[in-house]
Amino acid sequence: MLDVKPGETVLEIGYGTGHAVVAMARAVGAGKVYGIDISEGMYRVAQVAVEREGLSDRVVLTRGDARSLPFGSRFFDAVFLSFTLELFSDDDMSRLLRECGRVLKKGGRICVVALERTASPGIAERGYEALHRIFPVYIDCRPVMLADVVEKAGFRIRESREMSLWGLPVKILTGTW
Repeated sequence: MLDVKPGETVLEIGYGTGHAVVAMARAVGAGKVYGIDISEGMYRVAQVAVEREGLSDRVVLTRGDARSLPFGSRFFDAVFLSFTLELFSDDDMSRLLRECGRVLKKGGRICVVALERTASPGIAERGYEALHRIFPVYIDCRPVMLADVVEKAGFRIRESREMSLWGLPVKILTGTW
């Protein structure tokens, strides 16, 4: 849904194992993919994946806190987050999304994948939220009302899709700054 194009400069926040970074690096061709993740372990795993695929010339991975992105304003064509936004508190989600807006070029795109909080949660969603409250270190993501959070941060939603992961509602949306 992000529709990464050749020559673009793209950022993934919370790159984890590097799966999406590798896919986007193939799509940008002569462009560049940057990634930021707070975990040293994920940095090592993702760096190995990038090197194994021969994409080191297109990918720059960093460790850091995405609430204060170490990139200049209007640097990126697109930003991608997958199961990352819902790791942050409500205030920090807003801060992070404003940072995304800051580093995006005018008209830049964002794609966010997140667990979705629904108006009438089913048993899987209620059970997951209960486990998150009891074991927040292990069940670290929490369902959020994604469209509301993204719109309040100043993005205009262009497309939204709903799916399910192990019975939990997931939303994927794209927007522009």
